[in-house]
Amino acid sequence: MDLSNFWLFAAPPVVGGIIGYFTNDIAIKMLFRPYRALYIGGKKIPFTPGLIPRNQERLAKRISDTIMGSLLTPEELQNLARRLLKTERVEAALLWLLKLALDQVQSGKEKKTAKILASILRDLFSQSLPRLLKVLARREDFLEDQLNQIFDQIVLEFQLSDEQSANLSDWLLQVVLPPDRIRLVLIDFLTDRNIQVIDEGFREKTSGTYWVVANLFGVRNSLTRLRTFCLDEREACNTVLAELVFSLGVKSRSKEWLQNLSLQNLPVSTVRQLRKTMRESVRTYLQDRGSDVLQGLSESVDWENVANVILNRLQTSEAVSSSLELISQELALILERYLERDLEKIVEQAIPILNIDQVIIDRVKATSPGDLENAINGIVQSELQAIVNLGGILGFVIGLLQSAVLLLR
Repeated sequence: MDLSNFWLFAAPPVVGGIIGYFTNDIAIKMLFRPYRALYIGGKKIPFTPGLIPRNQERLAKRISDTIMGSLLTPEELQNLARRLLKTERVEAALLWLLKLALDQVQSGKEKKTAKILASILRDLFSQSLPRLLKVLARREDFLEDQLNQIFDQIVLEFQLSDEQSANLSDWLLQVVLPPDRIRLVLIDFLTDRNIQVIDEGFREKTSGTYWVVANLFGVRNSLTRLRTFCLDEREACNTVLAELVFSLGVKSRSKEWLQNLSLQNLPVSTVRQLRKTMRESVRTYLQDRGSDVLQGLSESVDWENVANVILNRLQTSEAVSSSLELISQELALILERYLERDLEKIVEQAIPILNIDQVIIDRVKATSPGDLENAINGIVQSELQAIVNLGGILGFVIGLLQSAVLLLR
């Protein structure tokens, strides 16, 4: 076979393979290129720009619809949220936030935190707590158990010590009932009418020797002279009364009486009435004056100093540090119960807010054709090259068939 006949049979598969290979390669290139429209004489050249740049906006919409319709469905988003918000992850996140908040308190920003805490405490004690106390004090059972316990354990069992009874006895004799006060009491008591009543009663109710004395001498003159002595001889009367108090041992007797004084010696009915009276008095006082007392107390307290003390205690408290994990667990369980109930509603409300489909469209539209080409080639480069190779193989096979037909002829 000469050379001309050889090329007659060899040319079809070679040419077919070349045409098939480069045709597919050109077709794939035309998906992306040219990136912009080309013009000749003011007329746009057909197939420019490439297929994907020419339909990039529609492609973005189709990609968004595909992702939102098949991949990121509400059910899939709910499943994703459940996996993301597992109790362990939420607990770890809450624990991290709590530790971060504690670190912020321990940092140099505690002055601002102290001012905020001071404002909260000031509002609580000057506004919120007085109003709450006024409302609660209207209830009949307000602090009933607490006041009864205080009365039973403190007031009922209260008893003066030896030193306390001695001091109280001195105070009674020196301040409440000094000799001059006793003298004035005697003067006020020994009026003419009282003297007459005492004298008549003494005469009528005595018998025997006392009757003789009462009717012969009587007590009118003695009581009248005693009143005159108290009025005219002030200093002497006070001296006599002081000596009488000392001689009678009033101080030691009053001390002993005060030391033995106890509510437990009273009848049960009297004790119950005292407890009821104390409870009602406290409730009435809190209802009428409790808010004023709290407001006055709030104004007298340096709340910034109190807030600093609280924050300093929080910084060094082991109880706070050890309880962070427990608090995060409880908050995670609460959040889990809430999500189990309302997760579907939350996802339905979150999808329009997130506007994922529009985000996808905007991102695809904002991507340059070159970047799209590089991205797609990076994903399916081997598949696209296989298409090009397949075109070359098909062209070569068709050329072989054509050479076989020529050979048979």
